[in-house]
Amino acid sequence: MAVAVYAGVPSAQAVETVPPRPEVAAVLPVASDARVAGDERAARFILDLDRKIEARSFILTDPYRVVLDLPQVAFRLPEGTGKSGRGLVRAFRYGMVMPGASRIVMDLAGPARIEKAYALDAANGQPARFVVEVAASDAATAKREARENAAPALRPTIVANASPDAPIPPQEDKVTDSRPVIVLDPGHGGIDNGTAAASGENEKDIVLSFAMALRERIEKSGKYRVVMTRDDDTFVALADRVKVARNHTAALFVSIHADALPKREGDAQGATIYTLSDRASDAEAERLAESENKADAIAGIDLTEEPTEVADILIDLTQRETRAFSTRFAKTLMREMKAVARMHKHPLKSAGFRVLKAHDVPSVLIELGYVSNRGDLHNLVSASWREKMAGSVASAIDAFFGESRGKDTTRINASASAAAKR
Repeated sequence: MAVAVYAGVPSAQAVETVPPRPEVAAVLPVASDARVAGDERAARFILDLDRKIEARSFILTDPYRVVLDLPQVAFRLPEGTGKSGRGLVRAFRYGMVMPGASRIVMDLAGPARIEKAYALDAANGQPARFVVEVAASDAATAKREARENAAPALRPTIVANASPDAPIPPQEDKVTDSRPVIVLDPGHGGIDNGTAAASGENEKDIVLSFAMALRERIEKSGKYRVVMTRDDDTFVALADRVKVARNHTAALFVSIHADALPKREGDAQGATIYTLSDRASDAEAERLAESENKADAIAGIDLTEEPTEVADILIDLTQRETRAFSTRFAKTLMREMKAVARMHKHPLKSAGFRVLKAHDVPSVLIELGYVSNRGDLHNLVSASWREKMAGSVASAIDAFFGESRGKDTTRINASASAAAKR
């Protein structure tokens, strides 16, 4: 599937991206501008469009956000739009949240309520608009109203007169393929850009390009079946990424990212491999895990009803065994990667990444490098570097499954699945 990168969402200049097909783009509503007016007591968000659309808005708390769900929109907004707001609305972000649906998330300075949300027809030389008016409130009221107007289930919106080739939610096929399943998880996507380089390249585009190259490399051997958590510019919630691995009884889960550090924390460089642990291996690993674990909040997901961890002795034992396999693969991966790429001074780390928490699937998170480092960024957008790095990861996968102990991952998956169904 082509990599879809929608206009108005900054993307890597040197990373291969494919715009939406003309026949699809032609039927999407186009957003040409977005802005905020107001102060700390009340604010108005205005979205300019080429046609009138219907949308749904709602409040989320912890942290306080306004979420605006739209049909899939082609965002052609001025560069820098949303990075700063005004008064009650500190900033906002936008993007596709799933095929057929876009989302705008406004970060609020404090508790608030939605006073009005309405669509306007084009009139008197002004474009069609969607407007959301918010007013300051108190915490108790905001939480009560958030409960009373619970976030609706997100569904794709069919655009009127849409081409039959317009994107639709992917349908998973039932397969009888007995080869080990490798799940590749390009981080971020859609409304969540991830980190950004000073020159404008977004993490979500960099890691997707790498994952596509890695998938091609792995599939060439014919030994494995590769599943991707996303293969276009779509947001996928952290829990759903884990579910992809578990639903496919994956033998290995590889999450792919490209970090950034603020200048005050130094100019770190090189690739790092993370595994799951309850306690972070160092302060940098802890900071990164905290940042990555906020992806759902960035995309406007309600975090107040998070499922609790399953308390089961057999599952706990399975998780310990799975972590041992994860560590073994991480060490194998480091040996292969250091032959072709610059590694971080401490290349093996661990922290509490939510995306690595499938208790029955060996999982690692690869930070390919730092987009905040000029040398790393040069590599990250280089097709030749990407091919070499993808080759090293593919070699590590072969080595991992070539070990007799590595073949026992199917036993881990089977025993854990049985435990979960008890």
